[in-house]
Amino acid sequence: MSTERSAGIRIVQAVHGRREAVADPSYQAALAEELKQFYGTAGLVELYGRFMAGDGFVDLLMRKAIWQSVAKRCGFGLQVGSGASFRHPETFEIGNSVFIGAQAYIQGRHDGRCVIGDNVWIGPQTFLDARDLVIEEFVGWGPGAKILGSSHTGIPVDVPIIRTDLEIKPVRIGAWADIGTNATILPGVTIGKGALVGAGAVVVSDVEPFAVVAGVPAKFLHWRTDCSPAPAKP
Repeated sequence: MSTERSAGIRIVQAVHGRREAVADPSYQAALAEELKQFYGTAGLVELYGRFMAGDGFVDLLMRKAIWQSVAKRCGFGLQVGSGASFRHPETFEIGNSVFIGAQAYIQGRHDGRCVIGDNVWIGPQTFLDARDLVIEEFVGWGPGAKILGSSHTGIPVDVPIIRTDLEIKPVRIGAWADIGTNATILPGVTIGKGALVGAGAVVVSDVEPFAVVAGVPAKFLHWRTDCSPAPAKP
C-alpha cells in the first residue's frame, strides 16, 4: 500500500529492510560445504569467475554458495548481484539477509577484518576498502558509495607516494545508518547509529548518531526527527 502525497510524490514500504529472514534450503548449505572441502580458498576464488556475471538460477546459487564457502562466517539469506567481487573473502564475517549489489567490490586484506551485519543493503558499484571495517545491522549503502580505509604515508618525500607505507585506519558504520549515492567515507571515520550521509558527500570526520550531513567536505545539517517533511505546495 502506498500513501499519496502532493506533486505526484508517493511513500511506499521498504523492501529489503522489511524482508523476513528465511533460512537457506538445505541443499545450499550442503553445496557450500562440499565446495569448501573440494576446492579450498584459492580454487573457490577461481571457480567464482565462472558464475560471477550471470543472472540465472545456477549463477545466483553458485555465487551465494561460494561466498558462504570462502568467507570466515556467512549467514543465511545472502543475495549477490552479477559482477560483485572480492579480495581476501576469508576475512569476511557476513550476517543474515545481506544484499550485495551488482559490480560491488569488497577489498579485504590477508590480516584484516571485515564485518557486515544483518540486513545490510550494499548498492551496485560500491567499493569497500574492508581491511579494518565494521558495518553494523540494517545499514543502507547507496550505489557507488565508497569506503577508503587506508592511505600512503607519503614519507619519505624523495620516493613516489605509491611506494611509501600504507596507514590502515578502522572505519565503523553504526547500525541503521544510511549512506547516500556516491558518498565517500575516508579512513578512520566512524558513522554513528542512525546517521544519514547525503549523496556525493565526502566524510572526513566522525558523524554523530542520528545526524544528517552532506557536502564536500561533509558538514552537519540537522538532527533527524520523527517529523515528516511538509508537503509541497501545488
